[in-house]
Amino acid sequence: MHDKTPGLSFYQMVPQEALQYKGILSLLLHFKWTWIGLLMMDLENGEQFVQRVVAMFSSSGVCFAFIERILKVSFIIEVQDVFQEGAKLHDKVMSSNANVIVVYGESYSMIFLRWFPYLSEEEEIGEDARGKVWIMTAQMEMTAAVFQRTWDTQIINGALFFTVHSNALPEFHKFLEHISPCTTKGDYFIKDFWQQAFACVFPSTVTDGEDQEVCTGEENLGMLPTPFFEMSMTGHSYCIYNAVYAMAHALHVMFSSRLNSRLLEDKRKVESQVYQLWQARPISLCSEKCSPGSSKKAKEGEPFCCYDCIPCPEGEISDQKEMSDCSTCSDQTYPNKNHDLCIPKKISFLSFEEPVGLSLAFSALSGSLVTILVLFTFMKNHNTPIVKANNRQLTYTLLLSLLLCFLSALLFIGQPQKVTCLLRQTAFGIVFSVAVSIVLAKTLTVVLAFMATRPGSRMRKWVRKRLANYSIVLSCSLIQGGICIVWLAISPPFPEADVHSMAGQIILGCNEGSVVMFYCVLGYIGLLAIASFTLAFLARKLPDTFNEAKFITFSMLVFCSVWLSFVPTYLSTKGKYMVAVEIFSILASSDGLLVCIFSPKCYIILLKPELNKREQLIRRTN
Repeated sequence: MHDKTPGLSFYQMVPQEALQYKGILSLLLHFKWTWIGLLMMDLENGEQFVQRVVAMFSSSGVCFAFIERILKVSFIIEVQDVFQEGAKLHDKVMSSNANVIVVYGESYSMIFLRWFPYLSEEEEIGEDARGKVWIMTAQMEMTAAVFQRTWDTQIINGALFFTVHSNALPEFHKFLEHISPCTTKGDYFIKDFWQQAFACVFPSTVTDGEDQEVCTGEENLGMLPTPFFEMSMTGHSYCIYNAVYAMAHALHVMFSSRLNSRLLEDKRKVESQVYQLWQARPISLCSEKCSPGSSKKAKEGEPFCCYDCIPCPEGEISDQKEMSDCSTCSDQTYPNKNHDLCIPKKISFLSFEEPVGLSLAFSALSGSLVTILVLFTFMKNHNTPIVKANNRQLTYTLLLSLLLCFLSALLFIGQPQKVTCLLRQTAFGIVFSVAVSIVLAKTLTVVLAFMATRPGSRMRKWVRKRLANYSIVLSCSLIQGGICIVWLAISPPFPEADVHSMAGQIILGCNEGSVVMFYCVLGYIGLLAIASFTLAFLARKLPDTFNEAKFITFSMLVFCSVWLSFVPTYLSTKGKYMVAVEIFSILASSDGLLVCIFSPKCYIILLKPELNKREQLIRRTN
């Protein structure tokens, strides 16, 4: 209704949409409503509406809390699915702190909005609709379905519309007061409308067994709710009234002119002239006009008006007809399927609200809780042989470092910020270095303890010196800390919006700054893990009270396997799933250390306390 083709005239039924957008923007700026929501029915021109409004409003300082689409019922989408999506949409809109919502749709869109206060996944519905200001375009009108005639109009109260110009028609109100199915013979529409409006049936249509109110024909239309039926001429109706009269006058003038000048023409020629009124002018083109989504390509050896229409390549669009070249979308948008419109990209990052992020966060918290329970169990049995064996202070330190390992995974979930980007990899690298270096120190303790049992061995004095074990932990951790300090000094990580990796998405993540330093941190942890695994593997057959070396060997085997598979998996994934892979590796390796080293000891402490005695310790050692 907004295009004009040469040779044809179109009657504008509602105000031009571009002017409506400017009017809405003026209204928002006048009241300083700069934080709004946007709702639109899922129509063919809906994406174009979003594209124009977002660009226009954003350039004037208006921000969008949400941009949502309302599904409409079709053969593919069932009514139940529409209501389920509507319930989710209701809760999102009403829980938003944006109190102004701009709604775009057609006349039947109001029928869905009448449902809106009743659509919710929460127990209390409808109350939060108050306080929201609804701004609607002119093509929407106060309509209601038959079953909605007695519904509350709470959501409509206070809504702002663009009104369509209308004038009061003489005798129109009087006409409605006297209209009745009894006085309009042959008009079956009035009869059907009467039955639906007043929820009754005429005697001629009542069948046996039906218990319904009978229409008398004397019901008063003025008693119907205003949203269902208005007694005054609405702007939309006035436009139709004018359009009909304009066409009638035009046909009258045309026929009068024809008849005055050519009275001898027969009926067939007159009908031919009426047909010609509606057909377009003749087409005389070498090539058909290129539609949006394509561009012109000249044909070799032919005049310039002869060309082929070729589709726009990937990543480019043409939003008008007869475009010579396609244009590239901005970094924040991408082409739609027809390549005739640039659609805003979706913001993507691993959040706590989506299933993957929620499950990983739950796993991290569960691992933290289990680690705390194991630490509490060991501290409660502080003086038992199994806890005292192989340096209980190192055991406590290892459990604390594993707790921090689980918690460090939470830094990777959520929208990346400057602080979290700086802490993610450095905290992970230092905490894991401490954990693996403690495992290395515990393995070394097993080896030294065995060598000290030999006659005349000088290792006994080293076994008694607990400081030597902490020296290993401290030195290994300081080296990793030095690597992280250098990393932060020369090229620290920072938040980044990746607009190129995935089509249709802006991926929010952390740029590692220096990829070399990132792999240096991983490589150093891997070096400590391989050293611990090698030493524990060589000492696995040494006599040990509680098989510490065997448990460490298996735990480090799991640890190394996880991180060896991490590198190719990490490099082969894109977007937020790269972060998910690293979180999974952190949790899996932490679980491996916790389960393999501490589950056998917890089994003895909790289920086999008879094995946790000094006599048992001496007997097993001998």
